[in-house]
Amino acid sequence: MPQPGEIAVIFASQRNGVDDAGYRAAADAMEALASVQPGYRGIISSRGTDGFGITISYWTDHAAALAWRDHSEHAAIRDAGRAVWYDRYQVTVSEVARSYDWERGG
Repeated sequence: MPQPGEIAVIFASQRNGVDDAGYRAAADAMEALASVQPGYRGIISSRGTDGFGITISYWTDHAAALAWRDHSEHAAIRDAGRAVWYDRYQVTVSEVARSYDWERGG
């Protein structure tokens, strides 16, 4: 659960369906790499059948989020995404003001 003051990097993207296997491998590799970066707090992601997806990664502070943005392997995959996998994307960086969740009890 993100905490107030942490940073949420919201990545909304439209996939084009090209090279699904390569995309999945890159996404898995980036998730694994992000998870060992200083300041990483977690990730949630969803993609619809139309190719539109949202991924939110959480970071302890702006410095950690910027370090991830500038990581050389992440930058290389970002370039590949622009060249091959995405028709468009948007990145929004926000500070968490509050957070809560709900789950249906069993």
